[in-house]
Amino acid sequence: MKKPFQKSRIPEQNAFVVKELVAPFFDKNWHFHPEYQLFWVKKGRGTRFVGDDMRAFKENDLVFTGPNLPHLWRNDLEYFEKGSSLETQGIVVYFPENFIGEELLAKEEFEELKILLEKAAMGMEIGGKTNEVIRPLLEGLVKKRGLERIIGLLEILQRLARSTEISPIVKSGYMNTNKESEKDRMSKVYAFVMDHFQRPVKLEEVADLINMSSSSLSRYFKSRMNKSFSDFLSEVRIGHACKLLQRENMNISEISYECGFHTLSNFNKQFKEKMKMTPLAYKKDFIHRFD
Repeated sequence: MKKPFQKSRIPEQNAFVVKELVAPFFDKNWHFHPEYQLFWVKKGRGTRFVGDDMRAFKENDLVFTGPNLPHLWRNDLEYFEKGSSLETQGIVVYFPENFIGEELLAKEEFEELKILLEKAAMGMEIGGKTNEVIRPLLEGLVKKRGLERIIGLLEILQRLARSTEISPIVKSGYMNTNKESEKDRMSKVYAFVMDHFQRPVKLEEVADLINMSSSSLSRYFKSRMNKSFSDFLSEVRIGHACKLLQRENMNISEISYECGFHTLSNFNKQFKEKMKMTPLAYKKDFIHRFD
């Protein structure tokens, strides 16, 4: 079966693309594409979705993803408020699967790069000193041209390949079963949840949004995300609660309500199941670590 035609993010005359991003918020559409992607968040906060993984992101989040691994850097709600003066900045690199070429990649000299590219299928979070070293290299890459730009990218990939400060993002065995034609459908689901999680969300209204029955949406979502829709919604709410516990001077009851939970007891129960501690213990632990 032929793959559907996909317009590349890379112009035909270029080997790869590096862009500096400055905007009120990052692309809010859940998506995937055939290129490898290296993305550094220079400025901005929110929730990061990669494959079946969801976690908060902030400045200096640095992630390397392989071809067709779904992802979304969704900024916090305040970035979308009318009159907001908040701004996001980032640097993104796209390069194709055949960037090196199969014949060269099979050679002994490229073995460590081949292993790195294979690992990228799981998504890679880059931390520690490696993160600190890669960031200025990315800034320099934006300014380079011609062969220097190619060499600059290879240097970055070499450092990633030799780093021990890289962690896989998605769970072992995850596979993207989404079709190209389903991007808009899943993007609508993500956007709706991120816009409305602070109030009661019924499965029926989400299903109506994408012209599916509730039961069909349940099966569809779980087959694509390796988790139920209700678990996903709970994760979004708990993730927002963690941010409020870190940043806001609110009591636990106020945070529970702000995150869309019906009762304080339900909030405490779900938070403990997900975070392995109570909200109050989480807040105290965060204050202690950064005091």
